[in-house]
Amino acid sequence: MAGDQTMTGTLHLVGVGPGDPELLTLKAARVLRDVAVVAYPATGEDSAMAYNIAREHIGAAAILLPIAIPMAVDRAPGRAAYDAAATTIHAHLDAGRDVAYLCEGDPLFYGSAMYLLDRISAHISVVPGITSLTAAAASIGRPLAARNETLKVLPAPLDSDVLRAELLSTPAAAIIKVGRHFDRIRDLLIETGHAADAVVIEHATGARQRITPLAAFAHDERPYFSIILCYRGEEAWATA
Repeated sequence: MAGDQTMTGTLHLVGVGPGDPELLTLKAARVLRDVAVVAYPATGEDSAMAYNIAREHIGAAAILLPIAIPMAVDRAPGRAAYDAAATTIHAHLDAGRDVAYLCEGDPLFYGSAMYLLDRISAHISVVPGITSLTAAAASIGRPLAARNETLKVLPAPLDSDVLRAELLSTPAAAIIKVGRHFDRIRDLLIETGHAADAVVIEHATGARQRITPLAAFAHDERPYFSIILCYRGEEAWATA
């Protein structure tokens, strides 16, 4: 952009944590008190979840900007939604208003905020948040990994052959974005030897938190906000 068109507003990508409002960081709370505009995704099963986590810290005079992001396999509608959101956010930044975009967990750990990085040409500040991954481990009181153990974070939508190969080469794994892939993932974990000690954590730290051993999981619901933490063999922390 030309020098005389430099925007004066700052875009803050704010991680609001996994669900418990008390896990919002002090920095996130300060930013939310100060910004003029608060944007947040409002779509799908948990509409406005990020806003509901952070709402007590948002300034009373802040302009609220809900952004509808379609949850669809086809990526074109999502791209169009982020393009439109970027245009609206740009207008506020051009007017000198600071904007906070809220994201569950951490903005740059599989967070929707990452899609604004190459769409917004302004000063951007990233406020990290507690991830669902670390929240899930805290919920079950079990280390993700210890000493020289490897830990793999594997998105459930990956092809079964890819997931199988990755699981066979690691003692500990976190399966994210489980949702409708649950039955396929369970079969793979049984096959690779990770099922016996696997735990399903739904809505970690939130009001709807539910913790279930994989072997006992019989719920019909397959929520998007769930993680499977699984282990194979004897954990290093247990033998220290």
